Amino acid sequence: TSEWKGKRINLIDTPGHVDFTVEVERSMRVLDGVVIVLCAVGGVQPQTQTVWKQANRYSVPRMIMVNKMDRSGADFFKVLGQTKESLPGMHSTWANCHPIQIPMGAESNFMGLIDLIEMKAHFYEEDDPMGKNIKIDEIPSDYKEEAEKWRHTLEEAIVECDDALMEKYLEGETPSPEDLRRVLREAVCQNKIIPVLCGSAFKNKGVQLLLDAIVDYLPAPSDVEGIKGTLPDGEEAVRLYDPSEPFSALAFKVMNDPFVGKLTFLRVYSGTLNAGSYVYNSVKGKKERISRLVRLQADERTDVESAAAGDIVAAVGLKDTSTGDTLCDQDKPIILESMDFPDPVISVAIEPKTKGDADKLGTALSKLAEEDPTFKVSVDHETGQTIIAGMGELHLEIIVDRLLREFKVEANVGKPQVAYRETIRNAVTQQGKFVRQSGGRGQYGDVVLEIEPGQPGTGFTFENKIVGGVVPREYIPAVESGVKDAMAGGVLAGYPIIDIVVRLVDGSFHPVDSSEMAFRTAGSIGFKEGFRKARPVLLEPIMKVEVEVPEDYMGDVIGDLSGRRGKVEGMNTTDHLSKVNCNVPLSEMFGYATDIRNKTRGQGTFTMEFLHYEEVPTSISEEIIKGKHH
Repeated sequence: TSEWKGKRINLIDTPGHVDFTVEVERSMRVLDGVVIVLCAVGGVQPQTQTVWKQANRYSVPRMIMVNKMDRSGADFFKVLGQTKESLPGMHSTWANCHPIQIPMGAESNFMGLIDLIEMKAHFYEEDDPMGKNIKIDEIPSDYKEEAEKWRHTLEEAIVECDDALMEKYLEGETPSPEDLRRVLREAVCQNKIIPVLCGSAFKNKGVQLLLDAIVDYLPAPSDVEGIKGTLPDGEEAVRLYDPSEPFSALAFKVMNDPFVGKLTFLRVYSGTLNAGSYVYNSVKGKKERISRLVRLQADERTDVESAAAGDIVAAVGLKDTSTGDTLCDQDKPIILESMDFPDPVISVAIEPKTKGDADKLGTALSKLAEEDPTFKVSVDHETGQTIIAGMGELHLEIIVDRLLREFKVEANVGKPQVAYRETIRNAVTQQGKFVRQSGGRGQYGDVVLEIEPGQPGTGFTFENKIVGGVVPREYIPAVESGVKDAMAGGVLAGYPIIDIVVRLVDGSFHPVDSSEMAFRTAGSIGFKEGFRKARPVLLEPIMKVEVEVPEDYMGDVIGDLSGRRGKVEGMNTTDHLSKVNCNVPLSEMFGYATDIRNKTRGQGTFTMEFLHYEEVPTSISEEIIKGKHH
């Protein structure tokens, strides 16, 4: 949190690596505006596209900062071209990237930039490494034509967003800088224009103008219409960004702090929150006390007495609140829209190195899982091993490193395992019957299930189609629970089952012997038997891989990716650097970082992110199933 020109800016910096997509996801959910930083040399990367899609999903207004203008190979206009070609949604009319500045010079000759709104040049002095002394002057004659061309393009884009300004413009009137700024702000807030800026953060060049642009163009909380939520009766409601409205906030991050314990980061959407007050967690149905409120700036903490609509603060003292929970006024409860986090795709077995580490390991892992919704901890009931799962090899390596650094726990880690899934290809109808008679009261549960494949990505759908009470209403949730029990443990090879629809269509009961337990067991038996008959298949995670290598190594790299069952989606070469886009099964990508370094003498790089699940080829599937049953 910092101040600039009398405005408070709450800034969240997120990691660029795709394994930490959770940080971007939860930040997008609570932010009002985004600055997407691109490298003037590297330009649009695969991760840029992922972040852009996340910003699209939450409709977050944004601007682009082209950084590192002083680096060798920097090219502002090349990067600008890439944004129009490569960013999802950029071909549509509502989103256009327009420079509001252009650079003067590049690489070691980067001497400043031209502000296209004021049409003035900002010069940075060579002997001033921190960019403090800025000289504002007329645009040099050799940049005049270029500046006027880009100013004309910007003017046209801005006046199109305002009828009154458009009318004046068509009559030949030049819009004033004040008018341009006013309409540009409205256009940015509505996602109609995306301003592009440039500079060099390392040399502090262009940073002041970036902060000005954040204040001038990105929305303040008052510019946003309000936050939608759901009332206890299921009705939709809107809370306005107003300190006098009933209090509501979203917990978007949990962090364990060595000094104060659990810190819960909150975005306050409406009303006011006071330190020492009680709040209501409407997701968990629990009352919580906020003992302290702190504002953070990197590692520094400042205690504050209260936080109002629009603020981001961290609360101390919340015991039951986790990421995605809503805190609100108990008299005016509301549940705000939460966040979606992807399921882990890779897992490893972990065990403590010594007996001393054993006691601490469980506590440390549960604290880390509380912080990171994409990190999961479970126990393999067959082997008794503790399994940790995450978004990629780097993600899990960092978890193990944090165990040692923050919790002083040493652990041994097994080989990475792929998070396979199971599903079916055919539809079946199957009876599940559980009858037990052993003196006294018996057990009786009988169901008929229709089981069919669901759409990819839909998970599990359960439908109750019972007519005439052949299965009493109170036993229906038990049948669903039984099906879920069977799905969690898998049928083919013990992997969770996904993308399936189950309908309860018939059954029977016994007035004395039927119970919830009997129907739960019947549901589980029916599902397992039906699943085996419905052409079950194994699914594997497919990763979207982009490899960048010097042109000479291109043939070897493509051959290697094909050998890893990769499907090449596209390739291009610029400046002797070749890029290959490829979809590859995760199981074939372990150790790739070392392999590509060896193949390209350390010059190759790659990025990888989860794309979707696909059926495993039969020969490989048989090996995996055999391996699980031995």
